[in-house]
Amino acid sequence: MGIQRSSVVDAPVAEVFDWFSRPGAFTRLVPPWQPMTLISEAESLADGRAVLGLPGGLRWVAQHDRAAYDPPHRFADAVAVAGAASVPAGIAVRWRHIHEFEAVDATHTRVIDRVETPIPGAALESTFDYRHRQLAGDLAAHQRAARQGFTGATIAITGASGLVGSALAAFLSTGGHTVIRLVRHAPEHTGERQWDTADPAPGLLDGVDAVVHLAGASIAGRFTDQHRKAIRDSRIEPTRRLAELAGRAGVETFVSASAIGYYGYDRGDDVLTEGSTRGDGFLADVVADWEDATEPAAEAGARVVRVRTGIVQSPRGGTLRLLRPLFAFGLGGRIGDGRQWLPWIGIDDLVDVYHRALWDDSLSGPVNAVSPNPVRNSEYTATLANVLHRPAFLPVPTFGPALLLGEQGARELAAASQRVIPERLLKAEHSFRTTDLDPALRHLLGK
Repeated sequence: MGIQRSSVVDAPVAEVFDWFSRPGAFTRLVPPWQPMTLISEAESLADGRAVLGLPGGLRWVAQHDRAAYDPPHRFADAVAVAGAASVPAGIAVRWRHIHEFEAVDATHTRVIDRVETPIPGAALESTFDYRHRQLAGDLAAHQRAARQGFTGATIAITGASGLVGSALAAFLSTGGHTVIRLVRHAPEHTGERQWDTADPAPGLLDGVDAVVHLAGASIAGRFTDQHRKAIRDSRIEPTRRLAELAGRAGVETFVSASAIGYYGYDRGDDVLTEGSTRGDGFLADVVADWEDATEPAAEAGARVVRVRTGIVQSPRGGTLRLLRPLFAFGLGGRIGDGRQWLPWIGIDDLVDVYHRALWDDSLSGPVNAVSPNPVRNSEYTATLANVLHRPAFLPVPTFGPALLLGEQGARELAAASQRVIPERLLKAEHSFRTTDLDPALRHLLGK
């Protein structure tokens, strides 16, 4: 029983061990398809304690073992009991995880996971395969940035608790950067600063090298007057105020979320690049004003990048979180005739795009954050169904989404068709982790 998995990564052994020892490593390694959330990370690999939330309010506590701590070659943790919520897992499951690191040569490391548990190894294979792919991808991305001199930066992030923000904050922390979360509530630790969106404090960005601005109300929902107002009000003026402050504070780089909604809701088969004209619709108008709101930072001399994001793929949020249970029960299908173009991007590739926007001085202005290979809605549904080993023969009539989103919401979200490609990233020879939908979904869903 148990499992042993090993792989060789392209990084020195000390660099690999350091990655594991930094905040964010646990977040980067927890498979997104598993029903658990990170509550707290271990402060030390020597004797710290990590806590994971399980369904039903239960807890999984991973206690690190000082006797096994031998940097940069080994550390270990085991399931433990610490509080009533951790008793079921702590008593019912035997689990000891030994992490080992062997120098293959000066620039390569063999990473070995050994887990002692009665759980069959076959049930754990997808988890550890995912962990090794994540580690290799993250290390490679950090090395590319380091070769360009991007190390040890201080980066302020708005929306750091969201789907993209939490992944990006964890990724940057494992790379040795200092992440400051700009939050609405009173700060709970030194890594947070309180952000008044209407009137940011003059010292909010003191000591900050770059800002990543992700905050904004979700566009998902019925397009009522109230919902449309929330979409606009959470983006336009808060972005302008923050950009003005970034300009006054001398922030070098200002990276702002944007969206492919800029291109309109239906451009047929037109190939859309960063140079394409603005399209029609409510979202196109919002995105245009949203991007214009970053101008004060650019006028003050900051390099401003506007990341026009496609349909983000992650079972932790967005469309995939909604579609996965439907398809798992065999209830999935194309929308209408299924010919709509869907410009998708995996969550880790999106993190890499934001990362590149921080270190690549040649990037400014709009950047399309999408896979080089957009698919039609019919291909997306067929691929997702195949990955989940389920049929997809129940097409959704076009009036279906309108019942939930309203006519405008259905037109601009569920039935939108945008054949967007990442022309600027391709010209920059950007390295995507997954360019095709099938392997991207298999990685994210553990298939």
